[in-house]
Amino acid sequence: MIDKPGVDEKLLAAEVAAAWALDLVDLVFMPVGLDGQAWAYRVDTAAGGRYFLKLRRGRFSPAAVRLPGFLRVRGIGQVVAPIDGLAGTAAHQWGDYQLLLYPFHDGGSRWGPGLTDRQWVEYGEFLGQLHAVTPSADIAAVLRVEKFQSTAAERVRTLGAQAGKSEALGAFWERYGSALHRLSDAVDDLAARVSAAQHVICHADIHPGNILAEGDGPLHVVDWDAPILAPRERDLMFVYSQDFGDHPINERRAELFRRGYGTLEPDQTLLSYYRGERHLDDVASFLAGILKPDASEESRANDLHWLTRIAVAIADPDYAA
Repeated sequence: MIDKPGVDEKLLAAEVAAAWALDLVDLVFMPVGLDGQAWAYRVDTAAGGRYFLKLRRGRFSPAAVRLPGFLRVRGIGQVVAPIDGLAGTAAHQWGDYQLLLYPFHDGGSRWGPGLTDRQWVEYGEFLGQLHAVTPSADIAAVLRVEKFQSTAAERVRTLGAQAGKSEALGAFWERYGSALHRLSDAVDDLAARVSAAQHVICHADIHPGNILAEGDGPLHVVDWDAPILAPRERDLMFVYSQDFGDHPINERRAELFRRGYGTLEPDQTLLSYYRGERHLDDVASFLAGILKPDASEESRANDLHWLTRIAVAIADPDYAA
């Protein structure tokens, strides 16, 4: 998030230091992510160590807390998992918030620079390994299960009615509202036509913005906030769509990805459903952020930038959901 959470950062720093036994010397706000209920900080220690702190209003899902560690134990080294605190658990409650602390990885996300050839192969290897893992009974019990009952289309219709009457979004909705309504109808139709498919563990947000690396170095996969048991197309949509990252897949990159992942023939109806549903979910989130009365001008401008980027893609005559 662009805006800070409105907490006393000195008290937050003291809580983190005590909960994880850290000699903390600095807590630096990081304006990253699009979740309106979560915020990020870099934690610096006296010994030169660095950590990534995620702060959430309310609670993290049990799957977000437990699944990453489960996957690392099963040998998927790209997974960035939260660190247990002194109490022996990863999640730490702090008033109305919950905290998770992670290792900090340099290099930043691959959204802008893209993946190197070697990293495209590793991307495929990672998702191939992830989709092959059989969840234990206790992990399966905390994972959401895909039911194709998304509320995104209805949220866009409801928020669109407000957007059309607002000063901030009136012109936007006049230009793009029809295209967004068409996509909402198309996604509802696709949800009714998807075929049954094997469910696997999916990250559910595995775009290049959640893949970190330094140069041509190893990949680190972050943001395990909403994993799900779903058809593998839930993750493959991010690979085969042209909408995620500044250097999307092409013929060569697809071959490199398949070299790591293995033989695959994604279901095109599922890919279309997931692409359209994700766009609608993002549109609804950005509309809500802009319409939020206490949002800062900087936050609204950031939301409008991404909202417009998505709407332009949806309004393209060649867009296929």
